Amino acid sequence: MLWIMGGGTIFIGLAQLTGWPVLEWWAGQQEHVDWNGFTFKDLVFPLFLFIAGVSMPFSILKRKQRGDSMKKIYLHLITRLITLILFGMLYNHVQDLKAGEIRYASVLARIALGSFFASLIVLNSKEKWHYIWFVAILLIYWAVMALIPAPGYHAGDFSREGNLAGYIDRLLLPGDLVYENGYLDPEGILSTFPAIATALLGVITGHFLKSEKWHLSPLQKGLIMFVSGVVLIFLGYAWDTVFPINKKLWTSSFVVFAGGWSIVLLSVFYLIIDVWGKKNWAFFFVVIGLNSILSYMMQPVLCTWCIRDFFFSGIIGLVPEAGRALVSGILYTSVCWAILYFFYKKGIFLKV
Repeated sequence: MLWIMGGGTIFIGLAQLTGWPVLEWWAGQQEHVDWNGFTFKDLVFPLFLFIAGVSMPFSILKRKQRGDSMKKIYLHLITRLITLILFGMLYNHVQDLKAGEIRYASVLARIALGSFFASLIVLNSKEKWHYIWFVAILLIYWAVMALIPAPGYHAGDFSREGNLAGYIDRLLLPGDLVYENGYLDPEGILSTFPAIATALLGVITGHFLKSEKWHLSPLQKGLIMFVSGVVLIFLGYAWDTVFPINKKLWTSSFVVFAGGWSIVLLSVFYLIIDVWGKKNWAFFFVVIGLNSILSYMMQPVLCTWCIRDFFFSGIIGLVPEAGRALVSGILYTSVCWAILYFFYKKGIFLKV
């Protein structure tokens, strides 16, 4: 969420100011790849969905175990699904009332659908089936994309123009396809299915964190997660040779590769915070994480860049050109964090 609210622009500004090669490389990681490939920014979205999955063994399964009725749990899941989809449409300016230009797919809709169907699997199957579902979804998606040609193209065409997912989006997705020259929506119909696997990988990781059956210490759990994440990174990289790592198609190799990095990052923070008890430094991020939906929605709704410019445009204008992007990024992130801190102090949290 820090990256979504301007964290990446700070590093871009640092690179422009210093010209250091390592910072210039890191600044390049703050942009999405054009098609195949992977940068750090491509990890932000699947990491959010992965963490939603990690929470499930501690949330919806806990509700089931404490005796909440399935009707009540399903009602909450459906309400959350609809709310996030509507928030996504609001983010895409459905309120402009331009019927032919409404984009129904969105980041929030993919998170909603991925976590919703993962929740149904969690609630209605034993833990071993979560592994089976995870593998099956990835293999079936690969087979469908590789073996079924889009009309006018050949099977296994993973190009922007010729892939099957894009054809289905053009055929079935209502509204305006505003991305990828109208060839597909990066949060489209078919590519939503492997997103369920991203959430399920989080579920599997959550089960591991919660489980006591192997009598592992927290340190051992953290190290096992780290190694498992590294293994998945290499598996995703190997799969890339036949099914390219591609965020916009949410390919199976992308799920495994991004999932590996997600587990590595989770293990690092788990070791630092839960195992070694170094918690105070994380308060800055706690304020953001406790209001993640608000953090995402407030930027277009409250026009946080307008607030930054209203109060600080004069200061930004006084900064030499080389440092202007850095100061602008710091001030924007600070404005967003200050708003979240206000809600934090008031005990107001947007939850769905």
